[in-house]
Amino acid sequence: MTGVNDAEAIRGRRSPTLDEVARTAGVSRATASRAINGGHRVSPAAKAAVESAVRTLGYTPNLAARSLVTQRTDTIGVVVPEPDERIFSDPFFARTLRAVTRPLADRDLQPVLLLATGGDDEPRLLRYLNHRHLDGAIVVSHHRSTTLPDHLASVGLPSVFVGRPWSSVDRVSYVDTDNVEGGRQAAQLLLDRGCRRIGTIAGPADMSAGVDRADGWRAALGSAGMRADALVHSDFTEAGGALAAAQLLDRHPDLDGLFAASDLMAAGALKELSLRGRRVPEDVAVIGYDDLDVPDRTEPPLTTIHNPIAEMAGQAARLLLEQLDGRRGAGPVRVIYPPTPVRRESA
Repeated sequence: MTGVNDAEAIRGRRSPTLDEVARTAGVSRATASRAINGGHRVSPAAKAAVESAVRTLGYTPNLAARSLVTQRTDTIGVVVPEPDERIFSDPFFARTLRAVTRPLADRDLQPVLLLATGGDDEPRLLRYLNHRHLDGAIVVSHHRSTTLPDHLASVGLPSVFVGRPWSSVDRVSYVDTDNVEGGRQAAQLLLDRGCRRIGTIAGPADMSAGVDRADGWRAALGSAGMRADALVHSDFTEAGGALAAAQLLDRHPDLDGLFAASDLMAAGALKELSLRGRRVPEDVAVIGYDDLDVPDRTEPPLTTIHNPIAEMAGQAARLLLEQLDGRRGAGPVRVIYPPTPVRRESA
């Protein structure tokens, strides 16, 4: 009963120390430290004894001291260079964040959301990354103007991008979907339906997804010998989609097919078409992109291109963990997922 009484006395008077954990477990201080900090070069019996002592004593590791030993912070930055209102209103980000955090939680790593909306935000973010407050970073939704890919490649911080970055594509790892093929599939669905005047609401011209999906749309129309001049860039939001649809319909009143490069923009376009008395799909067939929570709540339900966002984000987290564990070679990794059409009533 002495060990139990000693443990109770230790808990009662102050926080237990690593030396007391080692004594209670019957191992050396070094073995106790290794067991608590990952279990490397520790026998299963010793690790079990240390874990039992930690529970008995109520020991909590000193995270600052642990960081000095392991050179780890146990935190991963999820970097989103977008305005706050987009992050909290677009289902793309909610799905991405959920998928990223699961593999990290399995490893007891804490995700930290880092926002950079332009102006002075990016230099401040770069300083933070320079100071190594994080073990690694997952970057979501990036623009042509950002220096993040070049910076992360230069400082050597383990990182993975969700979506193809504009720069340093040969120096950083990324996970993406084939956005050119997705845009081509969307246009081809409208062509197969018999549409003869097909427009697109493209994503931002400074984002690779916006440009690539428009390129796929343009390629399909070119192969069919049709004009590809009915294009307006927008911002992946519902309000932006409604405004872009109004511009397209004013310029091209004969449109009978419309591809929007996100479901939110397609939802905005559907509202604008309804205001103008244009029936969907009888007068104008509409196709979106992403297949998140939006298509089932539009009227009519939205035909779209499935973007495997959860799979991409989860894969990005796993690739980052491989980098942290040293299980990846020196070269960057690129994983490209195929898009797939999902047919509903709007087309």
